[in-house]
Amino acid sequence: MRLFRCDQIKQIDDYTIKEEPVASIDLMERAAGQVLRWFLSRFERSRRIFVFAGPGNNGGDGLALARLLEFNRYDTSVYYIAFSEKTSDDWKINYARLKSETKVPFNYLNSSDQFPIISSGDIIIDAVFGSGLTHMAEGLAGDIIKLINQSDATVISIDIPSGMFGEDNTKNNYDNIISADFTLSFQFPKIAFMFAENAGYLGEWTVLPIRLSEKAIRNTISSFFLSEKSDVAPILKKRNKFDHKGTFGHGLLCAGSSGKMGAAVLGAGAALRTGIGLITCHIPSSGITIVQSAMPEAMVESDKNEMHLSEIGKADSYSAIGIGPGIGTDPESQKALNKLLTECKKPLVIDADALNIISLNKDWLSLIPAGTILTPHPGEFERLAGKTGNSFLRLKRQIELSKKFKCIIVLKGAHTSITTPDGNTFFNSTGNPGMATAGSGDVLTGMLLSLLAQGYTPENAAVLGVYLHGLAGDIASEESCYESIIASDIIKSIGKAFNRIRD
Repeated sequence: MRLFRCDQIKQIDDYTIKEEPVASIDLMERAAGQVLRWFLSRFERSRRIFVFAGPGNNGGDGLALARLLEFNRYDTSVYYIAFSEKTSDDWKINYARLKSETKVPFNYLNSSDQFPIISSGDIIIDAVFGSGLTHMAEGLAGDIIKLINQSDATVISIDIPSGMFGEDNTKNNYDNIISADFTLSFQFPKIAFMFAENAGYLGEWTVLPIRLSEKAIRNTISSFFLSEKSDVAPILKKRNKFDHKGTFGHGLLCAGSSGKMGAAVLGAGAALRTGIGLITCHIPSSGITIVQSAMPEAMVESDKNEMHLSEIGKADSYSAIGIGPGIGTDPESQKALNKLLTECKKPLVIDADALNIISLNKDWLSLIPAGTILTPHPGEFERLAGKTGNSFLRLKRQIELSKKFKCIIVLKGAHTSITTPDGNTFFNSTGNPGMATAGSGDVLTGMLLSLLAQGYTPENAAVLGVYLHGLAGDIASEESCYESIIASDIIKSIGKAFNRIRD
């Protein structure tokens, strides 16, 4: 799914109206009808509905919804926040229809003192500002938003929580943004939905299709995408009858140090479950028994040092290499990584302590081979790239680094962002909070190594691997719960994740 800036969504709206053709008021009715269908499946008629409407088209959506709710026998009232004398043309039409076709009370809010008494069992429909907002919510609108947030009612925002900008909220006033329980976005999620600091204002967000022009969507250029099943399914390679283990590559996983050999076990297990033909673990010599006992399917290459990695050897004899999980930052390990970066000509995944070593030697960033996949969590990324004020600014820095060093950066999080050297960003749609557990990142490294060894391009390996990893975590949570997921549960669910994508 492509993600668009709000001004681009407006252009797609306009094209749909012109070319379908459909009157803008009828497109608004289509959107309100989708909200109604979502609403009818969730809320009983015993609950009072308070629709707070602004003067623009988002307010028009709210008026249309109020009319449809009354038609469906909901106790509905409208509160118009009169912070402007100008209303949109479609707002005027829906206001006239509301007055002529229903008995819905229409109340003017000229001051915050007129805010109604709302109880915890009531429902608020937020239709104050839409995604076209370009300035902070202030004055009367800001005061009403604060009062809505102070209520105990269930809050449903239409298209976007009022006061939130669709992309960059760096300079916004978060005190004047609706804290919704549900956000119903039309056709596309907004780019702002992908960022952690906005999650508490969005609640549970859902995308409602309103049949915008497919031609306009195809022809509108965007560098932002949301990876879904329909995107990753075509990437999956098919296995043929006469394929053999050599067909699916031989990966080298450089992982582990004294007390952290589990990182190698998890990474190797994930690589094997993701379909690699052969996996060799380069580990400190003290870990041989641990790895071969826990993962008999993996081969072991012993480092001369007992406690940490000190040399890697001829890495280019492998199909792909992964390095970093649990290796520590010993000076000898740093030298081994430097040699690998300098000499490696095979696809490479760099994770965890290998990233921390590069952070200690920032000039090594220029040594990273083109096409390498880096998999930092936010703390590791900040050590690499410096601190940023919020997720939007961090994404901008991530895009800049991917372009500058021609690498793919997988920044792990709720909507893991994958940036590519050509400036594209892919947000992931799978995964859950239960995956915030020790070893989950080691599993991802093993999965990415496996896909690279099997011949997937680095970009496809990153997009598919992250999606599979999140989906395996979702399957693990279905079979247990968020709190009890451990990294090996994710590995056990990889096969089911493959099957679910293929179904």
